[in-house]
Amino acid sequence: MQTQQDDTQSVQDATIVDETPAELLGNLESSIKEHIASIDTSKTELKKLKEMLSDMFSNDSTYQEHDKAVKEATKIRTKTKLELLKQPAAAQLNNKIKELSSDLKDLQNALSDYLREYQRLSGSNEIEGDDGEVREIVYVARLVKRSSRFK
Repeated sequence: MQTQQDDTQSVQDATIVDETPAELLGNLESSIKEHIASIDTSKTELKKLKEMLSDMFSNDSTYQEHDKAVKEATKIRTKTKLELLKQPAAAQLNNKIKELSSDLKDLQNALSDYLREYQRLSGSNEIEGDDGEVREIVYVARLVKRSSRFK
């Protein structure tokens, strides 16, 4: 019972430290830099491991034979596919697919803009669809290197 009282006492004696916005920003920036370094290290290690595995495959004669057979079959399949796409019905379907894919991408970009504005104006991260299902607005941020023209 004494240890439980000691635990309670230590919690009661604790103080909450509020970070200033500058400290918070500094800590956040530090975390970002640590994660960038960790990601870079992981990418380097991953590249090295993939090269090792690729070398193992390259040095195996059975794998090389099968790989050669696959490449030949792929060439034949690609040639057949191109011949089929020359047919009017297949070409028309292929064009419709490309057009619909492009339209879908445009719709998704517009929806993203609308959702960003909806969230800004309403302050809500959720929206109910016509089907009654509540959906959450989610954004994914990523970091890209600046090109030399922006420096």
